[in-house]
Amino acid sequence: MKSLSLTKVPHMALAAIPAAVMLLALSQAANAQALAGQSVEERLNTLMRIVDEQQRQIHSLERQVTNLEMAQRGRGVPGAGAPAGNQSVADQPGADGLPVPLPLPPLAQLNPSTPAPGGNTGTATGVPVLPPPPEGGSAGGLPAATDGSGAIGQTQRAAEPVRTQAEQAVVQREHAPLFDHKLTMDFGLSDTYYDRRQLQLSGFLALDAIFLGNINLGETKSHQLMADLDTRYGLTDRISVDVDVPYVYRRSNFIVGGAGGAASTMSDATVSSSALGDVNFGIYYQFLKETYSLPDIVGSLRFKAPTGTSPFGEKVVQIEPDNTNLVAPTKLPTGTGFWNVTAGVSVLKTYDPVVLFGSVSYTYNIARSFADISSVQGQTQPATVKLGDIVQFGGGVALAFSDKDSASVSFTMALEPESKTRAPGGSYEKVPGSETTAAAMNFGLNHVVNKNLTINGAVSIGLTPDAPNFVVGVRFPYTF
Repeated sequence: MKSLSLTKVPHMALAAIPAAVMLLALSQAANAQALAGQSVEERLNTLMRIVDEQQRQIHSLERQVTNLEMAQRGRGVPGAGAPAGNQSVADQPGADGLPVPLPLPPLAQLNPSTPAPGGNTGTATGVPVLPPPPEGGSAGGLPAATDGSGAIGQTQRAAEPVRTQAEQAVVQREHAPLFDHKLTMDFGLSDTYYDRRQLQLSGFLALDAIFLGNINLGETKSHQLMADLDTRYGLTDRISVDVDVPYVYRRSNFIVGGAGGAASTMSDATVSSSALGDVNFGIYYQFLKETYSLPDIVGSLRFKAPTGTSPFGEKVVQIEPDNTNLVAPTKLPTGTGFWNVTAGVSVLKTYDPVVLFGSVSYTYNIARSFADISSVQGQTQPATVKLGDIVQFGGGVALAFSDKDSASVSFTMALEPESKTRAPGGSYEKVPGSETTAAAMNFGLNHVVNKNLTINGAVSIGLTPDAPNFVVGVRFPYTF
């Protein structure tokens, strides 16, 4: 018996299942003969007992098959007859409580330096659930056993769970870049839509109660199309860097009423601009690799440069000579005009086929001086501007419904306090109405085309007036 290969135990256990089915069929025939001499009520009670017993046996067989499949997949779940401790397989019942017919040597007596009958795997099924220990040491950096037995059941660390391709796509998209020295070129397209309405008053209050003047409703509809290329590379198994270069096209339609003095008359103007956006780059560090009991934790530090066109100093002009209500900027910005630094932490845990993820970050906007921040034509106003620092957090869940496809839903919120401006020689003053709260629900679909290419689609729905109405995007990460 000792020469029996450990890797064949699952197959022999599977071979025992048809025999159990045959015994079940024979027991049914015997029960049928026993029913012949009983009354109707006795037959009914006997049949109910037989059905209950058969259901228990069927469930027991199903659990054996499931455990064997999980053991062969290497997910750390013992198969039928796999030992749970220092007990031999002959003395250890299976997960369903049924005895295992074949005796095997105790698992704790298997030494990593001595090849097991099923290969140098250190498990009863021959499946490499845990990685081998480093040469000259023990698994997980723990001290080796000093009793000379070389027991690995007490020294192996928890293995990293095996992710499907769909789950790996979720990790790459929601969590962090890959850390395995691979170059990834991630090309994306997105459309961000805003629709803002505001009441415009031009006049004064008489007797502190009666408004005299024009009341108009202004509306701005804006599309921001962005194409960007994010290049990522894993320097080590824990450190990764990336740089993202966006190109932005913006188109805004400004609509106001009151043209020619008539409140019912509408007029509009369209302005568009395109240029390089704000280039950003970052570094990621994996503090903790995911195990069966602990999540994956990654920290990041990102920098954004003001390479796009700034919104400050852009003048608002009258579009039509005979319509003083319709004004619009001459061009639209493609960047924020500021350097900023973002520090963040993201957490991810896989519960096959579900992936849970969450993140929190803090963005520090560096104050910057501008020669002119006024939007009034013919007026110059130098000032130092300090945007509010942003706190952002969110979380969500993804479901891998096949080896190549997954869907996700998440919630994000960003809180930004009021911005401040300072005239030369003066002190900072808050900008009224600049405090924002942007919240959104995000929905995503991921499809793995092959081992190199993945397609990620996403839709974000704004929940507050400060968030975009919606964002639709698709990305094509390609890993070399």
